[in-house]
Amino acid sequence: MFTGIVEEVGRVAAIDRHEGHARLRIACRQVLEDVAVGDSIAVSGCCVTVTDLEPDGAEPGFAADLMAETLAATSLGGLEVGSRVNLERSLRADDRLGGHLVQGHVDGVGEVVDREEEPGTVWLSVTAPPQIAPYLVAKGSVTVDGASLTVVDVGDEPEVAVSTAAGPSTAGPAVFRVALIPHTLEVTTFGDRAIGDRVNLEADVIAKYVERLLAAGTTTPYTALQES
Repeated sequence: MFTGIVEEVGRVAAIDRHEGHARLRIACRQVLEDVAVGDSIAVSGCCVTVTDLEPDGAEPGFAADLMAETLAATSLGGLEVGSRVNLERSLRADDRLGGHLVQGHVDGVGEVVDREEEPGTVWLSVTAPPQIAPYLVAKGSVTVDGASLTVVDVGDEPEVAVSTAAGPSTAGPAVFRVALIPHTLEVTTFGDRAIGDRVNLEADVIAKYVERLLAAGTTTPYTALQES
């Protein structure tokens, strides 16, 4: 579990691809504190397991193994040596919840379709594939490349093609906007984000549970037990 508060921007030091899977090495410093092999770190919103640590030396960092599904369903498959990534260690029970509850499970990949700059604010417009669009509401939360952001507004954009793990789709995607302050641009990868960039998206997990309960009807196993 994470909060969507980016702790550090790391850099891809190496990515070795073998028969569909890959071994990723990230150069970083801050997120290595209190981290051990087997711990979880969110890499641009995707939860990965630390499989090797190199805290000392000229280029400290960690390594993680990426299965074929991860490469296909997230933007990590497009990483190259030198790519910058948002990093966050997993949430501790005594931490502040500065963003919102983030699982590190990427629901789909969106695309930056517009970037507007004005004094003190950068507005990013991002497409969301059909499986994420229903969970986007104005003033609600969404995770973009591992960062907890507030949705400014959202609208349907049926003519925008979105690439998902299942392939290109034009059935019901949406476009939502977020507003980024200078601090966010400085401490995340959003300062580099341009039109055409692919970004990892995770919908609010609470909205998913609410949808599941409503779809099951008004009587849940818990309420049925109370009524019996």
